[in-house]
Amino acid sequence: MTYPDGRFSPHDEGERARYSAYALYRRAAEAVTVRGMADQHVDGDGQDRAVVVLGDLNDEPQAASTQILLGPPGSELGTAGADRPDKGDAFRLWNLASLIPEDRRYSRVYRGRKELIDHILVSHALHDRVQEVRSVIEHPLPSVTDNPGERRDAVDSDHAPVLARIDL
Repeated sequence: MTYPDGRFSPHDEGERARYSAYALYRRAAEAVTVRGMADQHVDGDGQDRAVVVLGDLNDEPQAASTQILLGPPGSELGTAGADRPDKGDAFRLWNLASLIPEDRRYSRVYRGRKELIDHILVSHALHDRVQEVRSVIEHPLPSVTDNPGERRDAVDSDHAPVLARIDL
């Protein structure tokens, strides 16, 4: 989060709270925009239309902004409804995060805590064809802080790629 004059630290708790709210509003607006684009591509035909939304969402799977992207609730992978068709399947996107082996279910380390903020979401046409999902962690990831300037000269990424193999 950036504060006035390019600062990475707030002057006081009031400023931190305000800018945190601004960041949440912006992230929610971005998620709604991406969801709208996904709706156009899925076009109510998610059972047959292959759509993938992926990238660095800067939020974990249960965050509200990530949940906005899923569409109608009720059939998330790993739940009893996942394999039961319903009316939401025509629009729903499934987050493949739960298919990543639990010990590797992260794509970044923030202040020493592993987080999964890079996601792959697929329409119904693809969700049964997923063969593998994993974070490609070939060496320990650096732990990042709120100051991106600390890694300004780094030659590698602070994120691990998330990979899905889908048979078509």
